[in-house]
Amino acid sequence: MAAAGTVGAALLANGLPQLAFADEKRQTLEKGHLTEGDEAILRFLSAVEILETDFWQQYNELGGVQDSEVPGGSGSAPYIAALQVLDGDMPQYIHDNTEDEFTHFAFINAYLTSKGGEPVSLDQFRTLPGSKAAGAQNIPRLTNLMQLTVDTSYWTRYRSRTENPDLDPTFVFPQAVPDLFKGRFPAIPRDDADLSPPDHIQAVANTAGFHFAFIEGGGTSLYPKLAQRVTDPEALRVVLSIGPTETMHFQTWQDKAGNAPPLTDPTNGLTFPDLNAPPFGGEDFQTNLIMPEPAPFLDRKFPVVSIIRPTETEGGAMGALDALTADGLFIGQSSAFFAVMKDLAGEADKARRGRF
Repeated sequence: MAAAGTVGAALLANGLPQLAFADEKRQTLEKGHLTEGDEAILRFLSAVEILETDFWQQYNELGGVQDSEVPGGSGSAPYIAALQVLDGDMPQYIHDNTEDEFTHFAFINAYLTSKGGEPVSLDQFRTLPGSKAAGAQNIPRLTNLMQLTVDTSYWTRYRSRTENPDLDPTFVFPQAVPDLFKGRFPAIPRDDADLSPPDHIQAVANTAGFHFAFIEGGGTSLYPKLAQRVTDPEALRVVLSIGPTETMHFQTWQDKAGNAPPLTDPTNGLTFPDLNAPPFGGEDFQTNLIMPEPAPFLDRKFPVVSIIRPTETEGGAMGALDALTADGLFIGQSSAFFAVMKDLAGEADKARRGRF
């Protein structure tokens, strides 16, 4: 790389920088190697998918379908019944989402290896305790689903016709479930004591339903954010092909979260409001509205358009990591874990299209 930089600088002095960098790009891609930026983006995405796989596996062990595609666990009947209040197909949807995440990180790691890149492993950080409820595996975890602070502002962000966080990043979108954003709550039964009383285990299932959509809504934005920085067309194809599955997940889970019954958990006061009543309600906030309302994009001089938002690329990786951290997923993790994840996010955010 030092030699290439010297040649590039010499040609720059002769007024031919475009030819120098174009030739370097052609040679790099012909050799089948990724740019440093593309590798950094794919490595961060692999790490995020590994983290997603870890917590989706925990959800599947207790609330999904356990089979040869997604092995582990044996299910928790009371938890499954509470999830099915949101939708009768919840176990199958949880299973399918979990399988998707396994395939995502496995593919990205294999692709990185095929290009001479470094695959990602976070196995050394599998140190967190998981659920002690019957049906869960007694194995160490990467993520913590038992002390979540769930940001439910996606509910109002995608229903807004006037605001886009890319155009006004200081605008605060209201929370659909304010209590979930104020405390730390379990989204899986911590042990069998969490299986009753009925309103408590239903609150745990409701929390999971809103958490599913929060996670997949984040992925829905993350992939187009980072895609704008990818250089190699094939690497871009990988990012653009995986990213839309996150949107499929998000739309599914937003629909199911809308079916969460209003209640107050008698053990901790967590309240789930009626989302069809004030301050929500009305056409733009009906709970079966799962497609994004048109909103401003790029510049308010243009007509509103139905879009993914946000997609502003600056700080996209670090922003995703910050959101996952604020969610409580990493409570109990080591300082070494955070150092590794911040390094991966920082390298991904340094990537620029066309830069080697």
